Parts: sequence; structure tokens; C-alpha cells
Amino acid sequence: MRRIDQLLSEYGESHQNHTNKAIHWICVPLIFFSIVGLIASIPSGVVQSFLGEGNAYANWATVVLVLVTIYYVSLSIPLSIGMVLFGLLCLVAANFIVRLNIAPLWLVCVIVFALAWVGQFFGHHVEGKKPSFLKDIQFLLIGPAWLMHFIYKRIGIPY
Repeated sequence: MRRIDQLLSEYGESHQNHTNKAIHWICVPLIFFSIVGLIASIPSGVVQSFLGEGNAYANWATVVLVLVTIYYVSLSIPLSIGMVLFGLLCLVAANFIVRLNIAPLWLVCVIVFALAWVGQFFGHHVEGKKPSFLKDIQFLLIGPAWLMHFIYKRIGIPY
């Protein structure tokens, strides 16, 4: 069995309840986005000098997403492509929030992060099982890939 199959299967063991799964479809992407936004909020003078002054995507979130992509590539190249696209969508959404100038990006992301985790823990309460990341921290990155693999299966893309 491939490592990605084993990780997805193990993650899925604590995600059998329909309500918990539905909550994960909402909360996992929101948590991923909020983390991207929080990391993008870190002052990035060094990154901007390297990637280009004035580039809205020259921030720490871009650097971290590159590292996360390396992890996903080590598991599955097709899944990593989907995760890169989702990561780019998160960066675009973060930049959109910055341009709206309604509230600081970090504040929006802290609120989204907190509410999404409340949802996640409620889902696991309903499931009756602890979140997978409490067993192994890498499951924080497997959760989004677990959802992506369902999308791939639905549209017939092997992962």
C-alpha cells in the first residue's frame, strides 16, 4: 500500500460520521485558509527583497506553501497539484481581504481559525473520536489532502 493511501485510510478512521464529515468539508478548508492568511500577515521584508518589492505574493505564506508542496509531492504528485491550486486560491483570498481593507487580515484569520476549530471539535465530539492530529501532527496536512482525494475520486482523477 502506498504511503498516501495508508495516511488517508488512517485519517478516515476517525471521520466516519456523516455530520463530522460535513463539518470537515467546511472547517478544514477554512483552517487551511486562515493559517495561510496568518502566515501572510507576518512582516515579510526579507521575502519581499528576495521575491520582489510590491509583489502581493512575496510573503512568508508563499514560502511556507512551497515547503508544504514539497511534502505533498513526496506523497502524491497529482494530489500535490490540487493542493497547490487550493493554496494559490487561499493566497488570492488573503490578498482580496487585504485590499478590502475592512479589517486586518490577521484579525479576520484569527476569527475564522477559532470558529473553524470550534466546528472541528464539535464534529469530533459527535463522531466520538479524537482528531487524528492528536496522534500524529502530520495529519494537520493530511486533512486537506483527504478532502482533495474525494474530489479527485468524484471527477475520476487518479491520485
